[in-house]
Amino acid sequence: MHHHTLAILKPDCLRQGDQGKVIQRILDAGFKIIAMKQIRMTKAQAESFYAVHRGRPFYEDLTAFMSSGPCVPMALEKEGAVAAFRELIGATDPKEAAPGTIRKEFAANKQMNAIHGSDSDENAAREIAFFFSESELIANR
Repeated sequence: MHHHTLAILKPDCLRQGDQGKVIQRILDAGFKIIAMKQIRMTKAQAESFYAVHRGRPFYEDLTAFMSSGPCVPMALEKEGAVAAFRELIGATDPKEAAPGTIRKEFAANKQMNAIHGSDSDENAAREIAFFFSESELIANR
């Protein structure tokens, strides 16, 4: 059985031109990309995507940041995808991320941390559906 997770290469990752290096790290870790596109989220889309954080102190800055430039959402497949991907990307704060993780190597700070990863199977399913239609996912399975 394969599991899925959502990754988003954030605007800072694209601004720095690191998307190719990060995608290669994801592939090297054994993930299959089943859907990927480059988009620019509107503020309203970012607010909807991060609605779970509404009311928290960082919400406004987060949604402004995520709508500040292009990003690359990806649906990924691998056994134990959520946990494996969280391990690959490292802690939210790059200062706390383990050596060799994506955030340790590519993130500037806790907000501009290069990449998003789903934190549970339930959220992965919801987040993937936010960006990709079923037909986009089926096409690559």
